[in-house]
Amino acid sequence: MAVNTVKVDLPAEIFDVEVNIPLIHQVVVAQQAAARQGTHATKTRGEVRGGGRKPYKQKGTGRARQGSTRAPQFAGGGTVHGPQPRDYSQRTPKKMKAAALRGALSDRARNGRVHVVDGLVSGDKPSTKAAIAALTSLTDRVGYLVVLERSDALTWLSLRNAPEVHIVAVDQLNTYDVVAADDVVFTKGAYDAFVNGTSVAGASTAKSESAAPVATEQATDEPALPAGAKAPLKSGKNPKGYEVQGLQSGTYLVEGDAAYDVSGGDFWFKSAEDAEAAGLTRADQKESDK
Repeated sequence: MAVNTVKVDLPAEIFDVEVNIPLIHQVVVAQQAAARQGTHATKTRGEVRGGGRKPYKQKGTGRARQGSTRAPQFAGGGTVHGPQPRDYSQRTPKKMKAAALRGALSDRARNGRVHVVDGLVSGDKPSTKAAIAALTSLTDRVGYLVVLERSDALTWLSLRNAPEVHIVAVDQLNTYDVVAADDVVFTKGAYDAFVNGTSVAGASTAKSESAAPVATEQATDEPALPAGAKAPLKSGKNPKGYEVQGLQSGTYLVEGDAAYDVSGGDFWFKSAEDAEAAGLTRADQKESDK
Protein backbone atom coordinates (compact mmCIF):
# COMPACT_ATOMS: atom_id res chain seq x y z
CA MET A 1 0.00 0.00 0.00
CA ALA A 2 1.36 3.39 -1.00
CA VAL A 3 1.08 6.10 1.62
CA ASN A 4 0.33 9.75 0.94
CA THR A 5 3.22 11.84 2.25
CA VAL A 6 2.63 15.46 3.16
CA LYS A 7 5.04 18.15 1.98
CA VAL A 8 5.78 20.37 4.97
CA ASP A 9 8.36 23.02 5.74
CA LEU A 10 10.25 21.68 8.73
CA PRO A 11 10.83 24.63 11.11
CA ALA A 12 14.55 25.39 11.35
CA GLU A 13 14.36 26.06 15.10
CA ILE A 14 13.33 22.42 15.65
CA PHE A 15 14.65 20.44 12.67
CA ASP A 16 17.78 22.38 11.67
CA VAL A 17 19.73 23.16 14.83
CA GLU A 18 23.31 22.31 15.70
CA VAL A 19 23.64 18.75 17.00
CA ASN A 20 25.24 18.57 20.44
CA ILE A 21 26.31 14.93 20.76
CA PRO A 22 27.52 15.12 24.40
CA LEU A 23 24.20 16.66 25.39
CA ILE A 24 22.24 13.95 23.58
CA HIS A 25 24.40 11.30 25.29
CA GLN A 26 23.78 12.81 28.72
CA VAL A 27 20.02 12.98 28.22
CA VAL A 28 19.82 9.42 26.85
CA VAL A 29 21.89 8.05 29.75
CA ALA A 30 19.63 9.88 32.20
CA GLN A 31 16.54 8.44 30.53
CA GLN A 32 17.91 4.91 30.67
CA ALA A 33 19.00 5.39 34.28
CA ALA A 34 15.52 6.54 35.27
CA ALA A 35 14.09 3.31 33.85
CA ARG A 36 16.16 1.18 36.25
CA GLN A 37 14.20 -0.26 39.17
CA GLY A 38 17.13 -0.17 41.55
CA THR A 39 15.68 -2.99 43.67
CA HIS A 40 18.84 -5.14 43.68
CA ALA A 41 19.99 -6.23 47.13
CA THR A 42 22.57 -8.58 48.69
CA LYS A 43 22.87 -9.75 52.28
CA THR A 44 25.79 -8.92 54.50
CA ARG A 45 27.16 -11.40 57.03
CA GLY A 46 24.79 -9.95 59.61
CA GLU A 47 21.73 -10.64 57.43
CA VAL A 48 22.50 -14.20 56.29
CA ARG A 49 20.64 -16.82 58.28
CA GLY A 50 22.72 -19.07 60.60
CA GLY A 51 26.35 -18.91 61.60
CA GLY A 52 25.69 -18.03 65.21
CA ARG A 53 27.91 -20.79 66.62
CA LYS A 54 31.66 -20.57 66.51
CA PRO A 55 32.74 -23.27 64.00
CA TYR A 56 35.68 -24.50 66.10
CA LYS A 57 37.68 -23.40 69.09
CA GLN A 58 39.86 -20.34 68.99
CA LYS A 59 43.25 -21.98 69.60
CA GLY A 60 45.01 -25.25 69.12
CA THR A 61 43.71 -26.31 65.69
CA GLY A 62 46.49 -24.80 63.60
CA ARG A 63 43.93 -23.06 61.46
CA ALA A 64 42.92 -19.42 61.27
CA ARG A 65 40.55 -18.29 63.94
CA GLN A 66 36.92 -18.07 62.83
CA GLY A 67 33.85 -16.77 64.60
CA SER A 68 31.10 -17.59 62.08
CA THR A 69 30.55 -19.66 58.96
CA ARG A 70 28.61 -16.73 57.48
CA ALA A 71 31.73 -14.60 57.07
CA PRO A 72 32.39 -13.52 53.44
CA GLN A 73 35.19 -16.05 52.90
CA PHE A 74 32.84 -19.01 53.46
CA ALA A 75 30.48 -20.50 50.88
CA GLY A 76 27.01 -19.39 51.87
CA GLY A 77 28.40 -16.41 53.73
CA GLY A 78 27.51 -12.76 53.36
CA THR A 79 28.52 -10.43 50.55
CA VAL A 80 30.91 -7.54 51.08
CA HIS A 81 30.06 -4.20 49.43
CA GLY A 82 27.31 -5.77 47.34
CA PRO A 83 24.61 -3.74 45.58
CA GLN A 84 21.86 -2.26 47.74
CA PRO A 85 18.54 -0.66 46.74
CA ARG A 86 19.07 2.81 45.30
CA ASP A 87 17.54 5.41 43.01
CA TYR A 88 19.41 5.75 39.71
CA SER A 89 17.43 8.68 38.35
CA GLN A 90 19.34 11.83 37.42
CA ARG A 91 18.13 15.39 37.43
CA THR A 92 18.03 16.73 33.88
CA PRO A 93 16.79 20.30 33.30
CA LYS A 94 13.86 20.63 30.91
CA LYS A 95 15.78 22.94 28.60
CA MET A 96 18.52 20.33 28.21
CA LYS A 97 15.97 17.64 27.34
CA ALA A 98 14.28 19.93 24.83
CA ALA A 99 17.62 20.90 23.23
CA ALA A 100 18.69 17.25 22.97
CA LEU A 101 15.39 16.35 21.31
CA ARG A 102 15.76 19.16 18.79
CA GLY A 103 19.30 18.00 18.02
CA ALA A 104 18.21 14.38 17.49
CA LEU A 105 15.33 15.44 15.23
CA SER A 106 17.65 17.75 13.28
CA ASP A 107 20.07 14.89 12.65
CA ARG A 108 17.26 12.70 11.32
CA ALA A 109 15.83 15.52 9.20
CA ARG A 110 19.19 16.34 7.56
CA ASN A 111 19.44 12.75 6.42
CA GLY A 112 15.90 12.62 5.05
CA ARG A 113 14.63 10.39 7.84
CA VAL A 114 11.68 12.49 9.05
CA HIS A 115 8.40 11.76 7.27
CA VAL A 116 4.93 13.28 7.59
CA VAL A 117 1.98 11.26 6.28
CA ASP A 118 -1.78 11.73 6.05
CA GLY A 119 -2.31 8.34 7.65
CA LEU A 120 -1.05 4.79 7.68
CA VAL A 121 -4.35 2.90 7.70
CA SER A 122 -7.43 3.50 5.60
CA GLY A 123 -10.94 2.37 6.45
CA ASP A 124 -12.54 1.79 9.82
CA LYS A 125 -10.78 -1.43 10.87
CA PRO A 126 -7.21 -1.86 12.15
CA SER A 127 -4.83 -3.56 9.75
CA THR A 128 -1.27 -4.36 10.74
CA LYS A 129 -0.48 -5.60 7.24
CA ALA A 130 -1.62 -2.35 5.62
CA ALA A 131 0.18 -0.19 8.15
CA ILE A 132 3.49 -2.07 7.74
CA ALA A 133 3.14 -1.88 3.96
CA ALA A 134 2.66 1.88 4.22
CA LEU A 135 5.81 2.23 6.33
CA THR A 136 7.95 0.09 4.04
CA SER A 137 6.91 2.25 1.10
CA LEU A 138 8.57 5.22 2.83
CA THR A 139 12.01 3.65 3.37
CA ASP A 140 13.92 0.38 3.21
CA ARG A 141 15.15 0.79 6.80
CA VAL A 142 13.33 -1.27 9.38
CA GLY A 143 13.45 0.73 12.61
CA TYR A 144 10.41 3.03 12.73
CA LEU A 145 9.35 5.54 15.36
CA VAL A 146 5.71 6.41 14.69
CA VAL A 147 4.43 9.56 16.41
CA LEU A 148 0.65 9.61 16.83
CA GLU A 149 -2.07 11.59 18.48
CA ARG A 150 -3.58 9.88 21.49
CA SER A 151 -6.97 9.86 19.77
CA ASP A 152 -5.65 7.91 16.75
CA ALA A 153 -6.85 4.53 18.05
CA LEU A 154 -6.97 2.95 14.58
CA THR A 155 -3.22 3.32 13.97
CA TRP A 156 -2.38 2.39 17.56
CA LEU A 157 -4.24 -0.90 17.22
CA SER A 158 -2.67 -1.59 13.83
CA LEU A 159 0.97 -1.17 14.90
CA ARG A 160 1.09 -2.01 18.59
CA ASN A 161 2.27 -5.60 17.98
CA ALA A 162 4.75 -4.88 15.16
CA PRO A 163 8.26 -5.59 16.52
CA GLU A 164 10.00 -3.21 14.11
CA VAL A 165 7.75 -0.28 15.09
CA HIS A 166 7.80 1.78 18.25
CA ILE A 167 4.74 3.96 18.81
CA VAL A 168 4.84 7.07 20.95
CA ALA A 169 2.25 9.74 21.68
CA VAL A 170 3.18 13.18 20.43
CA ASP A 171 3.29 14.57 23.98
CA GLN A 172 5.78 11.84 25.00
CA LEU A 173 8.27 12.20 22.13
CA ASN A 174 11.75 11.88 23.60
CA THR A 175 15.41 11.84 22.60
CA TYR A 176 16.08 8.15 23.27
CA ASP A 177 13.28 6.93 20.99
CA VAL A 178 14.41 9.26 18.17
CA VAL A 179 18.03 8.10 18.46
CA ALA A 180 17.06 4.42 18.66
CA ALA A 181 14.92 4.59 15.49
CA ASP A 182 16.10 4.76 11.89
CA ASP A 183 13.17 6.85 10.67
CA VAL A 184 10.66 9.11 12.44
CA VAL A 185 7.15 9.08 10.97
CA PHE A 186 4.62 11.71 12.04
CA THR A 187 0.96 11.65 11.14
CA LYS A 188 -0.20 15.07 9.97
CA GLY A 189 -2.22 15.67 13.12
CA ALA A 190 0.66 14.71 15.40
CA TYR A 191 3.11 16.86 13.41
CA ASP A 192 0.84 19.92 13.64
CA ALA A 193 0.39 19.40 17.36
CA PHE A 194 4.14 19.05 17.89
CA VAL A 195 5.22 22.03 15.79
CA ASN A 196 2.48 24.39 16.93
CA GLY A 197 3.39 23.81 20.55
CA THR A 198 0.04 22.39 21.60
CA SER A 199 1.87 19.25 22.70
CA VAL A 200 4.78 18.68 25.00
CA ALA A 201 7.94 18.48 22.90
CA GLY A 202 10.56 17.77 25.56
CA ALA A 203 12.26 14.50 26.44
CA SER A 204 10.80 12.44 29.25
CA THR A 205 13.60 10.90 31.31
CA ALA A 206 11.98 9.92 34.56
CA LYS A 207 9.33 7.27 35.09
CA SER A 208 6.18 8.90 33.69
CA GLU A 209 7.83 12.30 34.17
CA SER A 210 6.22 15.18 32.32
CA ALA A 211 8.12 16.32 29.23
CA ALA A 212 9.54 19.75 28.54
CA PRO A 213 8.26 22.10 25.82
CA VAL A 214 10.42 22.97 22.85
CA ALA A 215 11.84 26.40 23.49
CA THR A 216 12.05 28.84 20.60
CA GLU A 217 15.41 30.41 19.95
CA GLN A 218 14.22 33.91 20.94
CA ALA A 219 11.85 34.72 23.78
CA THR A 220 8.92 36.99 23.01
CA ASP A 221 9.97 39.55 25.63
CA GLU A 222 13.43 40.10 24.08
CA PRO A 223 14.05 43.47 22.38
CA ALA A 224 13.39 43.73 18.67
CA LEU A 225 16.34 42.87 16.44
CA PRO A 226 17.69 45.13 13.70
CA ALA A 227 16.29 44.55 10.24
CA GLY A 228 17.81 41.47 8.63
CA ALA A 229 19.35 40.23 11.90
CA LYS A 230 18.76 36.95 13.67
CA ALA A 231 19.14 36.07 17.36
CA PRO A 232 21.91 33.66 18.42
CA LEU A 233 21.08 30.05 19.20
CA LYS A 234 20.60 28.92 22.77
CA SER A 235 24.18 27.69 22.71
CA GLY A 236 25.29 31.25 21.92
CA LYS A 237 26.49 30.33 18.44
CA ASN A 238 25.44 31.89 15.18
CA PRO A 239 22.48 30.49 13.21
CA LYS A 240 23.26 28.64 10.01
CA GLY A 241 24.14 31.06 7.20
CA TYR A 242 24.62 34.04 9.52
CA GLU A 243 28.33 34.78 9.85
CA VAL A 244 28.52 38.53 10.69
CA GLN A 245 28.46 39.25 14.42
CA GLY A 246 26.32 42.24 15.41
CA LEU A 247 26.83 44.03 18.74
CA GLN A 248 24.45 46.20 20.76
CA SER A 249 27.15 48.89 20.74
CA GLY A 250 26.23 49.65 17.13
CA THR A 251 29.20 47.84 15.63
CA TYR A 252 29.70 44.52 13.88
CA LEU A 253 32.51 42.01 13.47
CA VAL A 254 33.39 39.72 10.59
CA GLU A 255 35.44 36.55 10.68
CA GLY A 256 39.11 37.43 11.04
CA ASP A 257 38.57 40.41 13.36
CA ALA A 258 40.52 40.25 16.62
CA ALA A 259 37.48 39.97 18.91
CA TYR A 260 35.42 37.77 16.61
CA ASP A 261 36.04 34.52 18.49
CA VAL A 262 36.27 36.16 21.91
CA SER A 263 32.95 37.93 22.40
CA GLY A 264 29.49 36.53 21.78
CA GLY A 265 27.29 38.29 19.27
CA ASP A 266 24.05 39.93 20.41
CA PHE A 267 22.62 39.17 16.98
CA TRP A 268 23.87 37.98 13.57
CA PHE A 269 23.70 39.09 9.94
CA LYS A 270 24.23 37.20 6.73
CA SER A 271 26.65 39.79 5.33
CA ALA A 272 28.44 43.00 6.19
CA GLU A 273 26.16 44.81 3.75
CA ASP A 274 23.13 43.74 5.79
CA ALA A 275 24.80 44.98 8.99
CA GLU A 276 25.61 48.37 7.47
CA ALA A 277 22.10 48.64 6.03
CA ALA A 278 20.81 48.21 9.59
CA GLY A 279 22.95 51.15 10.74
CA LEU A 280 25.93 49.29 12.24
CA THR A 281 29.59 50.21 11.72
CA ARG A 282 32.61 47.92 11.40
CA ALA A 283 34.23 47.69 14.85
CA ASP A 284 37.82 48.29 13.72
CA GLN A 285 36.70 51.21 11.56
CA LYS A 286 35.02 52.82 14.55
CA GLU A 287 38.22 52.48 16.55
CA SER A 288 40.29 54.12 13.77
CA ASP A 289 37.86 57.07 13.62
CA LYS A 290 38.62 57.84 17.23
